[in-house]
Amino acid sequence: MGVKIDRVGEENYNKFGSKIIIIEYRKWNDIDVYFPKYDWTSKNRSYGDFKNGEILCPYEKRYYGVGYLGEGKYKVSENGEVTRCYKTWYHMLTRCYSDKYKKKKPTYEDCKVYEELLNFQNFAKWDSENYYEIEGETMCLDKDILVKHNKIYSPETCVYVPNTINVLFTKSDKIRGNTPIGVNEQKNKFKAQCSVYDFENKKKKRIYLGLYETPEQAFEVYKKFKEKYIKQVADYYKDKIPQRLYQALSNYEVEITD
Repeated sequence: MGVKIDRVGEENYNKFGSKIIIIEYRKWNDIDVYFPKYDWTSKNRSYGDFKNGEILCPYEKRYYGVGYLGEGKYKVSENGEVTRCYKTWYHMLTRCYSDKYKKKKPTYEDCKVYEELLNFQNFAKWDSENYYEIEGETMCLDKDILVKHNKIYSPETCVYVPNTINVLFTKSDKIRGNTPIGVNEQKNKFKAQCSVYDFENKKKKRIYLGLYETPEQAFEVYKKFKEKYIKQVADYYKDKIPQRLYQALSNYEVEITD
């Protein structure tokens, strides 16, 4: 009979650079490993995983250096499929912390995720209480309709919105140049126009609002039309969306600095 090796106290580092220490060694495929940085223990693991650095901690900030999975009932995947909630959480982190993404979408520069929601379990709990669906619609996580110009994804500022509402606030800064939102320069005059969604025919269309002598005149026409249109969309969805979203849409004001 072989001599039992006592490996208690043996140290290593996992593939994310976290120090790990064996604190219980019952047999080669039944050990407990301690993460001193997080004061957390992974139980009933194998010595092979320990040696290969395969033992991970749910509190390691493995997602863009800020996000972590945490411990709880909410899952990253089910039946071999990544969950909708996890995809939403990961994409939220990507928008805020991926330099590559922000180069493509500079409007996300300086955006952050509220510390509590960096823990996937906390985000998933919020999601379970706030996610809803509308038939035929893609749902989007929004951070700046409830609080205009907001840069932080937080439980108070986030809301799920159908994509039809989400695109109401999409801007085309490169196309319009230095003119105000809703305005384009054309032959020494200024054209006001607004994109709307044709609910009957299920497609977008652009509404021409006229040519004006100054960008300010064109913007005022656009502003009046766009605010009225947003309120119409809010009324269309009134019984399908959260009350706080409906109120934010009803009270929304278009500004020349948008």
